[in-house]
Amino acid sequence: MFLQNAWYVAAWDSEIGEGPFNRTILNEPVVMFRTPDGIVALEDRCCHRALPLSMGKVVGAHIQCGYHGLEFDATGACVKVPGQTKVPPGAEVRSYPVIERWGMVWIWTGDPAKADDTLLPDWWWLDSDDWKTIPGRGGTPMPVEANYLLISDNLFDITHLSYVHQTSIGNDAIVDFPPKTERFARCVKMTRLVTDRPPAPFYKKAGGFDGNVDRFLVTTSDMPGYIVNHAGTFHVDMDLQPGEVTEEHGVEMKVMNMPTPETETSSHYFYAHARHFKIDDPDWDEIYRTQFTQVFEEDQVILNAQQARMSEMPDAMEIDINGDAPNIQVRRLMDELIAAEQAELTGIRKSA
Repeated sequence: MFLQNAWYVAAWDSEIGEGPFNRTILNEPVVMFRTPDGIVALEDRCCHRALPLSMGKVVGAHIQCGYHGLEFDATGACVKVPGQTKVPPGAEVRSYPVIERWGMVWIWTGDPAKADDTLLPDWWWLDSDDWKTIPGRGGTPMPVEANYLLISDNLFDITHLSYVHQTSIGNDAIVDFPPKTERFARCVKMTRLVTDRPPAPFYKKAGGFDGNVDRFLVTTSDMPGYIVNHAGTFHVDMDLQPGEVTEEHGVEMKVMNMPTPETETSSHYFYAHARHFKIDDPDWDEIYRTQFTQVFEEDQVILNAQQARMSEMPDAMEIDINGDAPNIQVRRLMDELIAAEQAELTGIRKSA
């Protein structure tokens, strides 16, 4: 079950060209296309004989079914039926609210009347000239054959860096420093401070460090899963806070993770990197385009294997360890929000 009244990333805007573009989101087939007024998202099904509208073509501001030529506007209403002047009553498909922001197409999957753009995350740095952003995988999501909450678990489980990413962003020092977990109305925040330890290989290269460093790792998740990994590495005893690290001190970056559920056991994993150092260096642009792809593919292997075994053994017992505290809070908050949404829907149905 998913939280419906929320924004999810449906696509990078660069993915949507002149023709229809389809993607399954929360078990629902969606077609997206460009019009003179912006990107439109509709149910990917013609209401005549159910051919996917994504198999048709874009005609001006409409999408035309590839079977019998019916045309639908941005609201999902059928506005033309070839061979007749009258459109049959009820000829329409579902339309989804859409917002284009930061190069991403966000879709609202719940009640359109409740679509609220203030529920989008406040990622101000994506509009800042002091930060450089590189979309992951050339502006395409990574397909993950796992539930989106397993991705969330992975991102809050910083200790796995010591084992899965030891040659890049992880090292053994992380497990020696416990995290602090904070919970808010629609957000969970985890902070881990690592002091006077050798830098991870990537940060050693980025900051040119010779000796030990201090490091912060802050992960926040705004529901339903806008997860930011905020990391900074700097010289020992500088006592810097997130947002204060300049190139003089070391390196600071943020990774935006937007796992959008496809089904209960598959996800579209959108991500991007924003860095606060060497922002005008094309060599570092290329490092983020290529070397970090390997880091995410290391996680992809883990996530796919987890889901496969969970699907094979759905009743097998699992345990929790101390490092699970942050992601347990994320799951609890998500369960509470979904339960509240379902209770509201039940109340509406009973009063109808």
